[in-house]
Amino acid sequence: MEFVLENNYCVILAGGKGRRLWPCSRETRPKQFIDFFGIGRTQLQQTFDRFCKILPQENIFINTNTAYEDLVKEQLPEIAADHIMAEPIYRNTAPSVAWATHRIAKINPNANIIVSPSDQAVFNEEVFRQNIMDGLAFVTRNNMLLTLGVKPTRPEPGYGYIQIGDSIDRDDVYKVRSFTEKPDRQFAKFFMESDEFLWNTGLFLSNVRCMNMCMYKFLPAVLRTFDQNNPNSTFAEENAFIQEHFPSYPNISLDYGLLEKTDKACVMKCDFGWADLGTWHSIFEAMQRSDEDNVVINSDIIIDNARNNIIKLPEGRLAVINGLDGYIIAEEDNVLLICKKEDSSSLIRKYVNEVRLKKGDKYV
Repeated sequence: MEFVLENNYCVILAGGKGRRLWPCSRETRPKQFIDFFGIGRTQLQQTFDRFCKILPQENIFINTNTAYEDLVKEQLPEIAADHIMAEPIYRNTAPSVAWATHRIAKINPNANIIVSPSDQAVFNEEVFRQNIMDGLAFVTRNNMLLTLGVKPTRPEPGYGYIQIGDSIDRDDVYKVRSFTEKPDRQFAKFFMESDEFLWNTGLFLSNVRCMNMCMYKFLPAVLRTFDQNNPNSTFAEENAFIQEHFPSYPNISLDYGLLEKTDKACVMKCDFGWADLGTWHSIFEAMQRSDEDNVVINSDIIIDNARNNIIKLPEGRLAVINGLDGYIIAEEDNVLLICKKEDSSSLIRKYVNEVRLKKGDKYV
């Protein structure tokens, strides 16, 4: 198949609730809709901007939840209504990508698809663009499911890891031997020190022919349901069909539901500088630190004898912090969180559930 720029499409996944960044990420406005670092663009907008430099704007789709559809329209008014794919219920990434693949295949049966999270930092935009273009050229030629991986720089237990196998087609693309999601720190250290493992960025590319073939094999009920819809249906008719049927789909991730089961998964080793901005700990590791090893995000503070902390406060607040080592100090609206940074992801999930149970939804 010849490589044609207009055949390239992107689906940005923006439907998550962002609970691991509570209390700054709230259910009514999760992290992807927040200008977290005070730079004038939210994480969703930055992701959209990044892909507008790579492919035609009209080839970008946003996948989200119906609860956030208005936020998407507010933050990306240039996106057409029929390019916002709003699901009535959270069903993880596999059904989301299945719907997007089915939609794009109707538009262009020769399409290549990029699937991207909306909450990532990319530190070298030009290298990122080149890696994406190389990946699109690869999936144009090969019926493979291509993930993008980067070399670990620290033993991060909060990330997914990909074990590489034999190289294929080109020196930087390998068959996938295994996926490991969020290992403990000891295994993460082993993975980092080995040349066999890459961080899983969550970025994923394929042509629609290969994607549909794999979806039919591993998620047949989902794809067959989509096929029941009239192929000539309007956007409104298709949307009504999705609202009716989507709750019956399995709650399963793309990695677990597809990539870990197929023999067509491969990975490209990339070097664009990457960080997952989904947890407090990952943001701490990715950001520049002060001389006292603190990460201060757009906040007014006085620090004395405190180190190894991550701090984010609302505008107009002043914090004086003494004696803390290894804490998250985060305030938003009606909640202040002071929590040990180590193992914070599991602790925050626990606190969100406890707060909802004892205090109600207005605090989450």
